[in-house]
Amino acid sequence: MKKMIIALFTLLPAFAMAAGGEGLKLDKAHYDLADKVSLQRGATTFMNYCFGCHSTQYQRYNRVAQDLSIPEDLMRENLIFTGAKSGELMKNAVAEKEAAKWFGAPPPDLTLVARVRGADWIYTYLRSFYVDPSRPFGVNNLVFPAVGMPHVLEPLQGTPRLHYATEVVNGEEVKVPHSIVSDGNGELSTEEYDQTVLDLVNFLVYSGEPVQLERERMGFWVLGFIVIFFIFTVLLKKEYWRDVH
Repeated sequence: MKKMIIALFTLLPAFAMAAGGEGLKLDKAHYDLADKVSLQRGATTFMNYCFGCHSTQYQRYNRVAQDLSIPEDLMRENLIFTGAKSGELMKNAVAEKEAAKWFGAPPPDLTLVARVRGADWIYTYLRSFYVDPSRPFGVNNLVFPAVGMPHVLEPLQGTPRLHYATEVVNGEEVKVPHSIVSDGNGELSTEEYDQTVLDLVNFLVYSGEPVQLERERMGFWVLGFIVIFFIFTVLLKKEYWRDVH
């Protein structure tokens, strides 16, 4: 119960941010938890670009390594940057007070973010940053307007710019956001960037429920047991009532 209460208060900023972009159509995130290669790429992206500010403090390094089929020695060498032991929780070294000064509020823990917001929200959000010189970090976001987070994946995507389209509303022409297009100065193409974001979303969905695939497999066995038990129950009922009558 104590852990649940801590998790709830940790995710309060996430609930508040989830209200942003209301009414915006979300893109579908076709993630696959059975794709270990995608999960490994997603873990790498998370640790290199997100872990500097965000933790997944309800996971352990060695459990992630085991689930994603990553050798522990490679995990220690390439994905543990804080000097933590492989059996420790995945917490970063950023102090909350300092983070609050930099961003206005401590960056939320992301262990359960996919369960709070949904995979489609995260997928669309990470692909909806655009240049906005009026913002402190020089970027804004269509899904979460006035976001207090820098576009940490910009080196991969390139400089994203918002393009507008003209629509007629109440008899007047107005400009509305239409699309976001990169300047092409990133390390990845548009398709490669979308796949990188999808891999990251895949990892965050796994983080929210590491046993999801196992739970689904067990569910079929449970349903099968219930069906067989039901058959025997019906036969037992018929046999019992035959003797009564």
